[in-house]
Amino acid sequence: MTYPDRTLSGELSLAIVRLARRLRGRRVSKVVSLTQLSALSTLHHEGPMSPGALALAERVQPPSMTRVIASLSDLGMVRREPHPTDGRQAIVTLAERGNEVITAELDAREEWLSARLAELTPHERGQLAAIVPIVNKLINGDDNAR
Repeated sequence: MTYPDRTLSGELSLAIVRLARRLRGRRVSKVVSLTQLSALSTLHHEGPMSPGALALAERVQPPSMTRVIASLSDLGMVRREPHPTDGRQAIVTLAERGNEVITAELDAREEWLSARLAELTPHERGQLAAIVPIVNKLINGDDNAR
């Protein structure tokens, strides 16, 4: 079933796209692409994982993630280590350089967004805090739902 009020979906979509664009504009490192940055962020938040798990988390095909991991490895931002129980697998971990890049990126975004949030009233900040779990529910929902 589709939500019938296209006004809400259109306005919400546009607001999120604009916010994402503003946050991307805070980027401090142009060494990595947005796709690479997203993979680094997932490793930063979720910890070491197999390439397949990283592809699933990033919602991309495994061959695409293999190329992303290879490029990040070439840049010294991730390491591929042997899987502890499956010799056919590898575990991708964040290298120190990758950690430095992702930390700088997150700090720059957080600094900008914190300054914007400080401009809001306490009530407005409370409303935004209440919305975060709802937006996460939208993001993590079933992509195949109709």
